[in-house]
Amino acid sequence: MTHDFYTDNEIRAVLENVGTIAMVGASAKDVRPSYFVLKYLLAKGYRVIPVNPGQAGKDILGQTVFAKLADIPEPVDMVDIFRSSAAAAGVVDEALGLSPKPKIIWMQLGVRNDEAAAKAEKAGLTVIMNRCPKIEYGRLSGEIGWTGVNTNRISARKPTMRTGYQHWGLRAKS
Repeated sequence: MTHDFYTDNEIRAVLENVGTIAMVGASAKDVRPSYFVLKYLLAKGYRVIPVNPGQAGKDILGQTVFAKLADIPEPVDMVDIFRSSAAAAGVVDEALGLSPKPKIIWMQLGVRNDEAAAKAEKAGLTVIMNRCPKIEYGRLSGEIGWTGVNTNRISARKPTMRTGYQHWGLRAKS
């Protein structure tokens, strides 16, 4: 895969089928993008597990922080990488060492590592790079459009109403 373009169906399939997300590089600082994304994904009903060695054992938004992926005591469906492009290779290696392996490696906006992506894909994982699940969720659910942002999508289908601070959603209510 070239990773220069993803169809809406590819992104939607990931977001609809993922339940547990390990967020590597999660921050306890409420002004950091990873904090916003963590808060948003939790509000959408995902189980998000923060991974940050400097915060291990503490809580971020009520979620226990782990030092590394291998410390998480449950399987994860997706590893969301909030680290540099260079650091993504090590995170992918760690994810490939998990049993069971996650299904998805997601590298945040500005994070791209083609060698790490090829390695993950060779192991059977789906890889998304240089995208944000919060932005993609909002765009695909119509949530962003309802706030006045042009998503280049025309649809008569109204998004599903949800509870929370941002109300529209892709996933069924849980």
